Amino acid sequence: MSNLPQTDSASVAVVTGGHAYDVPGFHALFRNLSGADCYIQHMEDFVSDAGQVRQDYDVVLFYNMPGGAPQPELEGYQGRIAGVLEELGSRSQGVFVLHHGILAYPDWPFWSDLIGMVERSFTFHHDEQLHVEIAQHDHPITAGLSAWEMVDETYVMAEPDADNDILLTVDHPRSTVAIAWSRTFRQAPVFCFQSGHDNKTYANPHFRRIVERGIQWCAGRL
Repeated sequence: MSNLPQTDSASVAVVTGGHAYDVPGFHALFRNLSGADCYIQHMEDFVSDAGQVRQDYDVVLFYNMPGGAPQPELEGYQGRIAGVLEELGSRSQGVFVLHHGILAYPDWPFWSDLIGMVERSFTFHHDEQLHVEIAQHDHPITAGLSAWEMVDETYVMAEPDADNDILLTVDHPRSTVAIAWSRTFRQAPVFCFQSGHDNKTYANPHFRRIVERGIQWCAGRL
């Protein structure tokens, strides 16, 4: 029996590390999502799994941005990161990669395979005004939604690989076209959403709706 509380909501491990963020704004975002019980934790806590719940989460959401690749020869939890993350996809536990999580582990082919983007070199631009379009109207995450405006950091980098389903796009000179896509990695549903730098974005109701639906889809509930 799981040590996680038994509720009707999807349980979500929100994994951080390797990049600063607006702590009050970020916590407010995940405390107020409909249908989700979110447990924000550093990668050390996720890997160490003192509560023995890592495999019980419905969804693991990554908002981390370590450089390089995991180093199995290191002492402590850092030496166990690769082995733990390589379990992703071995079961139907959903994976949600948010904002700078897409840029994590740039030298690790496993992470590139997980998110469906082989080439991940990038430049970034803060506080860009974006008009977000729905690229696929029949996907559960985007069904019934309309285009919206928001302010966010953008990345200029390669587009996602061809085996992804592109869900959201922008037409902006300082951004990739695709900013959200879904895929399947082994047995796991994966949703990647490039948005979400700070509270200007966290507070946007359209952004929140996509995060909510992304979690539900990754959990197999949508």
